[in-house]
Amino acid sequence: MDEVTWRAVGAAVRWLDAHHGSGAQQQTMRILKVTEEAGEAARAWIGVQGQNPRKGVTHSSREVADELADVVLSALVAIQSLGFDPAEVLSGCAGKVLTRMEAHERRGG
Repeated sequence: MDEVTWRAVGAAVRWLDAHHGSGAQQQTMRILKVTEEAGEAARAWIGVQGQNPRKGVTHSSREVADELADVVLSALVAIQSLGFDPAEVLSGCAGKVLTRMEAHERRGG
């Protein structure tokens, strides 16, 4: 992640805190925002595939990627809103994934 991303995460948390507070209800709303954004990504992918016969193809792959970026940014904001360093949490998660994949490869997977 680049500096712009981390600045945006911090700025979003500060802005949300200033406008809505930072209590448990607001943490809940920020976590639910991740789900909302994931739904938008799913809707865009359905649009790429043309799965709604009434609408046909309605989205591009780039629009899906943009929606997925919204999911990531929302998740990072939610992580920081819970009081954790999103860069540290993300790095820890990536490390666990790498460890699992490497273990799988060693087993011949």
